[in-house]
Amino acid sequence: MTSVGNYSLASFKRPAIALAFCFLLSACGAGTQDASIKLDGPVFGTRWNLTYLGNPESPVASSTAEAAVLEAFAVVNDSMNHYDPSSILSEFNRLEAMQLIEVDWDFTYVLESAIDISIRSAGAYDPTVSPAVNLWGFGPGGPSAAPSVSELESAATVVGINRLAWDPTTRSLMKRTDGVRLDFSSIAKGYAVDLAADALDELGIDNFMLEVGGEIQVRGQSPRDADWRLAIEQPDATGGRQMIDAVVLTNMGVATSGDYRNYFMQDGVRYSHLIDPRTVRPIEHDLVSVTVIHPSTMVADAWATALMIAGTAEAKALAEINNLGVFMVSRQGDDLITYANDAMASVLISQQPDN
Repeated sequence: MTSVGNYSLASFKRPAIALAFCFLLSACGAGTQDASIKLDGPVFGTRWNLTYLGNPESPVASSTAEAAVLEAFAVVNDSMNHYDPSSILSEFNRLEAMQLIEVDWDFTYVLESAIDISIRSAGAYDPTVSPAVNLWGFGPGGPSAAPSVSELESAATVVGINRLAWDPTTRSLMKRTDGVRLDFSSIAKGYAVDLAADALDELGIDNFMLEVGGEIQVRGQSPRDADWRLAIEQPDATGGRQMIDAVVLTNMGVATSGDYRNYFMQDGVRYSHLIDPRTVRPIEHDLVSVTVIHPSTMVADAWATALMIAGTAEAKALAEINNLGVFMVSRQGDDLITYANDAMASVLISQQPDN
């Protein structure tokens, strides 16, 4: 077993969920329809929403679609929900240094992806940042005062993917230092969306939009018999909802990260909930929102966080190097400045010829 290094994701394919329900769709019972069908419910401390189009030639009961989605979410919850004390991730977090744990294939895929993005982002993304997040009061304990210099120095000793000893071939993981913790909050929701989307594909549901807490996957066509239209929200700390632009796309994941709602003030200083793993301090730059598009919602989810941490100039460079479509909103005084690279501009409504 070695420290984390430059692993390639080429040999790691996302595990397919083992569907425990009816595959013989003609025998799945009543409740099918050929209009758009909407389902929703609570999950991971937020909500999920699914809109899909029924297919009269191969109908799928809404109860079957819901079961597929919930089965996928259960896989992710059992593997990597840090709020669930029985999850594999929680078990790892309770271990002392040099105690070995064997993780499942879903955990392996997400950890490999997180490590890959951490390396590609030069450490702006790091799944071990949790101790610093908690120290600044953005964990389960809620907002608190800014930590002392000695507390920050202590947190820095347990943050960094090099604190992990990881062998993906045997799925064996351990901490090199006591106090290291993993948190997949910025990647697991995206993975859950991808996993559930693949489960819907397996059922023959080709046209749908699935969203979990703002992380989205769209496939096929919308109820308008066209590509899906998704709004990009204007940053607004008051909690209002106003569109700044929108995208028209299909077969794509979409994720947004921003620092305009979750923060605290102390002595006139604003402290963002987004903690830079490289400094173990809240970000301090003009970037307030990043939306990323990528075929994988998991990848878009993690990169949205990474680019928010990086800041405008570094984020632009990272997006081009890593073939990401990005829409960024930065603040200059009282003005909001938007930026979209070519990959994103091609799907923005504001950039369409008839607009």
